[in-house]
Amino acid sequence: MFLDRVTITIKAGDGGNGHTSFYRSKLTMNGGPDGGDGGKGGDIIFVANEGINTLYGFTFKKKFTATNGNPGEKQLKRGHDGKDVIIEVPCGTVIKDEQTGLIIADLMNHNDRFVALKGGLGGRGNNFFKSPTRQAPNFSQTGEKTPIKKVILELKTIADVGLVGFPNVGKSTLLSVISNANPKIANYPFTTLHPNLGVVAHNNTSFVVADIPGLIEGASEGAGLGHYFLRHVERVRVIVHMVDISQIDGRDAVSDYEQINTELKKYSENLANVPQIVVVTKTDLLDDDTLNQRLKNFEEKTAQKPIVMCSIIHTGVEDLLDKLTEVLAKTPKKAPQEIELHDFDIKDKTSLFVENTEDGVYEVKGGFIDNLIRGVVLSDEASNAYFQNALKKYGIIDKLKEAGMNDGDTVIIKDITFEYSE
Repeated sequence: MFLDRVTITIKAGDGGNGHTSFYRSKLTMNGGPDGGDGGKGGDIIFVANEGINTLYGFTFKKKFTATNGNPGEKQLKRGHDGKDVIIEVPCGTVIKDEQTGLIIADLMNHNDRFVALKGGLGGRGNNFFKSPTRQAPNFSQTGEKTPIKKVILELKTIADVGLVGFPNVGKSTLLSVISNANPKIANYPFTTLHPNLGVVAHNNTSFVVADIPGLIEGASEGAGLGHYFLRHVERVRVIVHMVDISQIDGRDAVSDYEQINTELKKYSENLANVPQIVVVTKTDLLDDDTLNQRLKNFEEKTAQKPIVMCSIIHTGVEDLLDKLTEVLAKTPKKAPQEIELHDFDIKDKTSLFVENTEDGVYEVKGGFIDNLIRGVVLSDEASNAYFQNALKKYGIIDKLKEAGMNDGDTVIIKDITFEYSE
């Protein structure tokens, strides 16, 4: 089964908690704090692998979670970092943020790597918080939590040449003749339901050709799975536009040629500017006079001089390959898609807002407060004092008053609940 688009869920590992402990031995009963830091959580990393050509494996596994960092230990021992999760994808995979639709990575080449999510930082052990005025801190810091994210994986076939045209114009037959590919071939529309790739060797060069499933009118708007098909022709350097000149199915060669170009342009202006080689096929089904008449009509109305070809008997195949190698030699490879920078994996440590959840109850939320309370232990006098001072220092009390908080009202901050008193 071929799969070229899938949505998966990813989560980096949380940071390990810092440890609270004090050094004890037979000779030292009142040693100082010796709690170690927690380990960092594992990362989520995507890696392109040329040995994979479909996203089918994600049919069975769509959730990927890196392991958490281990907590710190006594004697200043730091917790082990969590293990990274490596997600292998085909070359040509574009990764998008599911929430915004923005592109965050384009893995075109073998072994291209992208760290999508970084693991949470480990919490500090109580040894970190000692100072000349606080020699026995009885608290440590919790590890940094990481969010759950969704990403869209889109496979855009990497090929030098794309064969396009209406269904049943002979694309699969041509691919089987010029390359090592063995596509399914039959005389009915939509035989090809996904791109087939083949490697062509000609004139001491080689290049990859993709048989793009047959397009139809309205493909740029998604008709006939057009969006999925057109995605695979975006990266090609040359388009071979195949037109059935026999017209035995009641089609018109000129109209077919114009409709396909219209769909390419609607889908992407860049795609419309890709060099094209026009090929007319199924010439063996016409007598010479009819063929010449239709060729003349086609050339006059399209201003194109097509290559006349019949793949089955190899007529015109060498001419096409000669032209392809000539055009490819002058056409550079496509660059990866531009990455749209945004806050996909930026840890929120600044947002702060107050919500009046019910009469006399106020809740403080945001990345700033989440980070602040990681080192708060209300049962510890020093930690509690630090927390109370921070609420005033960073303007949190002022924000609560602006929201309408009065003496005796309840304040909720994560799992901490207290009654405000002037």
